[in-house]
Amino acid sequence: MGWHSAYHEDDAERRRWQNPEAILREIGLSPGQTFVDIGCGDGFFSFPAARMVGSSGKVYGLDIDSEAIKCMTQRAEEEGLTNLILTVGKAEQLVPCKACADFVFFGIVLHDFDEPSEVLMNAKMMLKPTGCLVDVDWRKESMELGPPFSIRFSEQEAVSLLERAGFMIDAVKKSGIYHYMVVAKKRL
Repeated sequence: MGWHSAYHEDDAERRRWQNPEAILREIGLSPGQTFVDIGCGDGFFSFPAARMVGSSGKVYGLDIDSEAIKCMTQRAEEEGLTNLILTVGKAEQLVPCKACADFVFFGIVLHDFDEPSEVLMNAKMMLKPTGCLVDVDWRKESMELGPPFSIRFSEQEAVSLLERAGFMIDAVKKSGIYHYMVVAKKRL
């Protein structure tokens, strides 16, 4: 858990510096699509995505934290969201669906995985041929929020990881005041 839980317990606080709906609109998420949220935590992106894709779409949430998945399951039931498919496990080992995803999404988590290259290979298996991988992560700058500087990936490090995993980069851009966004597609 570490630094991560301290900043994800309070969605209202996080929303002061990151707007999940705006990010999901920016990437083009729309009704009927399939969205895979790797390292979904408490569902900061999964819940808005589930509402955006609607009952004809699906959102897969994957996280190693069983308590977070349990809380998400309860919240989904309370909100009547039946399109969330939640799984506890390591992203290095699990592929919730093959060639199903319009988007595989990493919301400020790619730097947290033990083996990011394995996670990206699994992401590639989940994407439809036309699907996009989206990595939103902390800029590699010293700041009060977020993980230690030493574990952050710069934009170039993230791009390099993605390219080595067989992705073509569509865009690298600023995302809010603390983050960057890399959008990539599978090399076919």
